[in-house]
Amino acid sequence: MFKKLNILDEKDKRLRIKSVPYTGPVSDEEKELVERMIQHLTYSQIEEYELKYDLRPGTGLAFPQLGINKRLIVIVDEYEKGKFANYVVVNPKIISHSEEMIAADAGEGCLSVNRDVDGHVPRYARVTVSGLDLDGNPIKIRAREELSIAFQHEIDHLNGILFYDRINKKKPFFSEKEMRLL
Repeated sequence: MFKKLNILDEKDKRLRIKSVPYTGPVSDEEKELVERMIQHLTYSQIEEYELKYDLRPGTGLAFPQLGINKRLIVIVDEYEKGKFANYVVVNPKIISHSEEMIAADAGEGCLSVNRDVDGHVPRYARVTVSGLDLDGNPIKIRAREELSIAFQHEIDHLNGILFYDRINKKKPFFSEKEMRLL
C-alpha cells in the first residue's frame, strides 16, 4: 500500500535548521520511513506511478524535508532505464571532491520547492562521501556527475541550505566554456 510522504515546503523554517548527527542507532520507525522514502522516490521516477499517485519526479530526500532534524539522506538513482540503485547514508560527509565544477544544464529542482528556479548550481563533478549505513556500519561512496550533484544537494539540506542559495544572483547562468554542463 503506497502512502505519499508529507514533504515540507520551502517556506517551512525547519528546512533552514542545521540537522543534528546521529549518536545512536537508527530507530525501527525511522528505518520504516526510509523504506517509504525509497518507494516514493522510485515511484516518482516511473511514469506510470508518477501519474497514478500524482508525484513530482525526485532523486533524493533528506530527513529535514520530512520535519526530522537528523542527518540522514536517501538517494534513488535510476542508473539504467528501470534499474535503480538506493543510497541511504547516516551522518554523510563529503571527505574529498574534484576540482572540476559542473552544473545541471536545466538547473536543479527540489521536492520542497514547488516552483521553477532559473540558474545553474555549481557543484563538484566528483565527490567521495563517508557515513554509516542503517545498521551503523561505516560506508564510503564515490559519486560522479548527476549522482555527485544529488549527494551535494541532499547534504546541503542537512545544513539548512536550499539549492537556489548556491545560484549566483549576479550571474545565474554559465556557458560551456566556464563550466561543464550536464
